[in-house]
Amino acid sequence: MQMENFAPIMFVGLVLTMLIGFPVAFSLSFLGLACGFFAISMDWFPASFMANLPLNIFGILSNDLLLAIPFFTFMGAILEKCGLAEDMLDSMGQLFGPVKGGLGYSVIIVGFILGAITGTVAGQVIAMALISLPVMIRYGYNMRYATGVLAASGTITQLVPPSLVLVVMADQLGRSVGDMYKGAWGPSLMQVGIFALYTFGLGLLKPEYVPGVPKEARTLNGWALWAKCLRGIIPSAFLIFAVLGSMGGLPGINTAIATPTEAGAMGCVGALVLAAMHKRLDKDLIWEAMHSTMRLTAMVVFILIGSRVFSMVFQGVDGAKWVEHLLSGLPGGQVGFLVVVNVFIFFLAFFLDFFEIAFIILPMLGPVAEKMGIDMVWFGVLLCVNMQTSFMHPPFGFALFYLRGIADTLFKEGRIEKPVRSNDIYMGAIPWVIMQLILVVIVIFVPETVTMFLDKEEKVDLDKVVIDMPSEQEVPEAELKLDGSKPSAAENAADEQKKIDDLFKK
Repeated sequence: MQMENFAPIMFVGLVLTMLIGFPVAFSLSFLGLACGFFAISMDWFPASFMANLPLNIFGILSNDLLLAIPFFTFMGAILEKCGLAEDMLDSMGQLFGPVKGGLGYSVIIVGFILGAITGTVAGQVIAMALISLPVMIRYGYNMRYATGVLAASGTITQLVPPSLVLVVMADQLGRSVGDMYKGAWGPSLMQVGIFALYTFGLGLLKPEYVPGVPKEARTLNGWALWAKCLRGIIPSAFLIFAVLGSMGGLPGINTAIATPTEAGAMGCVGALVLAAMHKRLDKDLIWEAMHSTMRLTAMVVFILIGSRVFSMVFQGVDGAKWVEHLLSGLPGGQVGFLVVVNVFIFFLAFFLDFFEIAFIILPMLGPVAEKMGIDMVWFGVLLCVNMQTSFMHPPFGFALFYLRGIADTLFKEGRIEKPVRSNDIYMGAIPWVIMQLILVVIVIFVPETVTMFLDKEEKVDLDKVVIDMPSEQEVPEAELKLDGSKPSAAENAADEQKKIDDLFKK
């Protein structure tokens, strides 16, 4: 067997190993080590190549940027359980209640705000479903719309800064987290607009699917209602500005005064303050947040180790060259490459979550995209938009699993009168997946949706560069000869050569 034929075999083995269902981190480590020892036996690289593995892994895990992951996870875990979601959903629901689809608008807006301060999907979907699903069913909302909007509004967390996916993307693509956050604001706002537009259209075409809340069900009016809304929005907005603005992650802010790790630590303090404001801060809340942070951080670290073992061996057998030749020759140039990559990521997301895709697949695609002249921030945000769908794919989307479990719990507790069918959950997710894919297409063909908030690169036209040469009167005295005349070009060249020769002698 020739070494150039082994890279595609490794890639097929990667796909088959992940489909087995065994934990990905350990599957990748086993596959990488097995292929590495086989490569050594075939004399494709020396045994000393594998001896670099411990140092390689240590170097990856020493990356300070990865410290931002536990900080942002802890911040999100605290905010999920502090009562902020309940207060915002209740106040927003009453504010938009009279409008057709008002509860849907409130879920979309609150999902966006919570996504901007938590960065996690599971808790957001669960919290919003527990609060809003019984209310939407009680007032006659279509079941498929209700489950779809709850799942989709939770998954938008993956795109809205400070998303953990964007932190990982920045690390893998070698770009700043602040730039990745700035690039994500355009698509995330567009996603909210698309969801709201769908709800508005449904209110016009099928008003019985999204009825307004009866007047007798709205307990707050006037200033009391606005005060309750602002009580949830203002502290959240302050926390968003403090965390994202400090690392240069907001449009219009070009100076970072904190690293992502420092900003995450500040966000943890802000989350604890918000929890104390809602009178939910106690040792049980902190323990639950620490436990969930530990679980997610350990999962990320083990996936990172496994992916590093595999990718090092894959690089050793010239896998990077194989991927580059495979993708750079696609018809259509950059657009053809982006379409194929996004179709591949879309189907891969049926089986893998975003961390696995980011750590395993992105290192293969990133170098190819950069050689093709693709803006890496645009590329990273585009893949992040696509990976939202991994939580919504029927029947494997994790958001749908969370929703299925919550619906069963609500029925058993008697909070909803009849059980929610799995068919309604899966069919209800399809329109929202289509809307997410529409956003993928928009970002591909209109890159300004990502780049408009980024700092503009200064382009220098070399043809217009003018270099002013000093006149004879401006020649420094030290450069004149003893007779006061200007040295010739040949004399200057000889003098420079003498200086170089003296330097080498030393």
